[in-house]
Amino acid sequence: MVSLMARRGFTLIEMMIVVAVIAILAAVVIPSFFRESAKSRAISEVTPMFAEISNKLEQYKSETGKYTNATTLASGAGIVCPAQPYPHGGSAASSCLAGAWTDLRVNPVQTQLFCSYEIQVGDVGDAYVGALPAPITFTAPTTTAWWTILATCDGDNSSTLNASYFQSSVDATIQKANDGS
Repeated sequence: MVSLMARRGFTLIEMMIVVAVIAILAAVVIPSFFRESAKSRAISEVTPMFAEISNKLEQYKSETGKYTNATTLASGAGIVCPAQPYPHGGSAASSCLAGAWTDLRVNPVQTQLFCSYEIQVGDVGDAYVGALPAPITFTAPTTTAWWTILATCDGDNSSTLNASYFQSSVDATIQKANDGS
């Protein structure tokens, strides 16, 4: 006769409780993981792209006396490339290596871009054209020419939440909006 003390194992209720706890933890952790993954992917693209674009703008100015040729800007608007952020990445070669980016000799550091980049330049006394997402701020200087770069990155793979990153010739600090910080 086998005693009750010799029997070992888990009951169905105990197993269901363990599965429920794991499901709750997964429901909390997985979305957080994907948000952090998108944020780190964006900042790892934006930082070297800002360095590349700002260096090329300064190099262009040292060679020509201006940040960019007036014909590369469409009626005062910025140079935007690619046209919108790509949640799964878009080819930098097919979408950006023409027009103004070619004039500036911008060489994207990655072959796939997830963010879109808007470059604006202004001469002495020019105002910034466009709106910046809060809390990003910029006041165009009145005594010198300037440039700005605004990166827009798809933060949730549905274009309902776009993270924005901003840098200017006035302040090298990267300002952030909607990046989950």
